[in-house]
Amino acid sequence: MQLNVEQKLEAYRRMLRIRRFEEEGMRLFKGGKIPGNFHASIGQEAAIVGSCIALRDDDAMTGTHRSHGHPIGKGGRLDVLMAELMGKQGGICKGRGGSMHLADRSVGIISESGIVGGGIPLATGCAFSAKVRGVDQVTLCFFGDGAVNQGTFHESLNMAALWKLPVIYLCENNGYAITTSVLQSHGQPDIALRAEGYGMPGVAVDGQDLDAVYLATAKAVTRARSGDGPTLIVANTYRFDEHNFGLAIPGEPYRSVEEVETYKRDRDPIVLYRAALIEQGVKEERLNAIEGEVVEAVKQAIQFGLASPMPPPESLADYMFNTPLIGHNSFATGLGTN
Repeated sequence: MQLNVEQKLEAYRRMLRIRRFEEEGMRLFKGGKIPGNFHASIGQEAAIVGSCIALRDDDAMTGTHRSHGHPIGKGGRLDVLMAELMGKQGGICKGRGGSMHLADRSVGIISESGIVGGGIPLATGCAFSAKVRGVDQVTLCFFGDGAVNQGTFHESLNMAALWKLPVIYLCENNGYAITTSVLQSHGQPDIALRAEGYGMPGVAVDGQDLDAVYLATAKAVTRARSGDGPTLIVANTYRFDEHNFGLAIPGEPYRSVEEVETYKRDRDPIVLYRAALIEQGVKEERLNAIEGEVVEAVKQAIQFGLASPMPPPESLADYMFNTPLIGHNSFATGLGTN
């Protein structure tokens, strides 16, 4: 169940791709090249990649409003993701999804949602579909600590437990949702304990330790594929930036500058994993090569996004679900007559 050296190097590559992609994304957002909002997951890369690396390519996944990293963690292409953030025709959703609604069937991402907790019932439904179809596909569902108090969390986990659905609920607990700490918003701040109420395993792991997240997820994947049902994993992680890039928090700060700087200095998951790889015998030259490769890949993704055209206005209604009215005239005539 342990990752081999090549898998660990791939995990390091994917964490770096998330970090560099979002760093450049914030720069482009500030420069007006990316519209809308930009929710960065910098600091949470180990929780993302550690869980994704335990999946097969054909396994499904749902994300959140903070989901640029999830497709990358699953192995998605950077160029079409960057173009999508820019709202361009060359984007993975043809510019229709943008930052918070990325979907990439090539790596199993069925949906991301700007609604807090919105992906939880979708993941549950996807897992139900796998069970009905008789396939051993697993669904990984990402959500944050703020989503745990949503009704969709309770209803979905209860249903998944009853039907023994092949789904893994992974909470990226960064401790603050938007600006309110778990201690101030959760009657039971140990989120993993909630699993007991649904009759499923609940596991809390260090979300800054990629190997720890991987091992917990791999165990949950085995359980799901064997028909034993869902698992709740809580990856205790930390968001280095604000909820939304450029967001000014009014009034008293909800966390201290010292706290943020301590996490950046001592608990950066990429720095920690790099040091662990060197300690395990990986040559620094090999890591340097990966780092250079990632920088170049992100550069090419930006060039692709900038060069891609905007969707033409006449294509506004493309890809929308439209059902033509049957007997349109008689239907319209009868409106309001009953």
